Amino acid sequence: MQQQPNSELLRVENLTKVFHIRHGFSSRGFRAVDDATFTLEATEPQIFTIAGESGSGKTTLARMVLGMEQPTSGVLQYKGRNIAQLSLREKRAWFFKEVQPVFQDPFAAFSPLKRIDHYLYETVHNYKMAKRADADAYINETLTQVGLTLAEIRGRYPNELSGGQAQRVAVARALLTRPSLIVADEPVSMLDASLRMSIVNMFRELIERQHVSILYITHDLATAYYSADRIAVMLRGWIVEMGPVEQVLGNPLHPYTQNLKESIPQADPDRVWSDQVDLAILDTDEYTRAGCKYAGRCPYAMDICRNQVPGSYQVAGRTVKCFLYDEQTVGAENVALRVAGDMPQAVAAG
Repeated sequence: MQQQPNSELLRVENLTKVFHIRHGFSSRGFRAVDDATFTLEATEPQIFTIAGESGSGKTTLARMVLGMEQPTSGVLQYKGRNIAQLSLREKRAWFFKEVQPVFQDPFAAFSPLKRIDHYLYETVHNYKMAKRADADAYINETLTQVGLTLAEIRGRYPNELSGGQAQRVAVARALLTRPSLIVADEPVSMLDASLRMSIVNMFRELIERQHVSILYITHDLATAYYSADRIAVMLRGWIVEMGPVEQVLGNPLHPYTQNLKESIPQADPDRVWSDQVDLAILDTDEYTRAGCKYAGRCPYAMDICRNQVPGSYQVAGRTVKCFLYDEQTVGAENVALRVAGDMPQAVAAG
């Protein structure tokens, strides 16, 4: 049976990953990723950001997309094929070429005992991207796309490069296979502010030149806002708000996203924090709590929030997982007031 063309580059539907932690003779399961759903279209290359605090599940989600972690349940498809059902041979022959990772620490990706150009020649050879006589030209062409040249890095060891150079080489190595999707897990968190923006700008240029989509994993909302086209905000395995980045971060609707935004320091002496921001609180019970996982911290929590899991509601151009946007729970008028930012806390809390 011939496979039909698929307009979806990546399809994630009700994706769940359950880990079990042992306590003596018993074990306790928690959902590191819980019912995650989103799609990336093949015809619309973009930066799709997964954002959230530590423990939100964003790295586990990235590892499943990369085929490094098996989902417990749900659908995970790349170009119409189920990633979890691919054999190791199929992954090596096709999937690993199409989907490339860029990790947080560029130096961890390279052995200190091997020259950095060794990895580039190895990638070209393993995936048969160019003939031996053309390898230098092919590698140099790819390096120029990230602001480097083969002459700059030839014969050098990883410790002889700056952090920014090493990360650019890591991106170039990923580009050598001509992928359709790059999964970048916290790729700028170990770099200083100026280098962060240069890497982020490079990602945007790659979308235009290479038509590659980027799944960008980060806790840094500033670079997310600057770089992303769409964003999904995660909390304890849930995607609680998702949509165009200008809408989600410009006018966040979910109380957790609002809290995240409030946690970003503003370079304005006339604007000071007036609210208590509790992102540092790590409540492990949020993974297994009945009802909404954010109910214990949410200033708008209602009785229903503590007993039932909220649905995902389409409102104001994005998806929000919160009873505050369920017309049957709070009424259509109150939903409209909430979207407009006029809903009093007393009304929101029922």
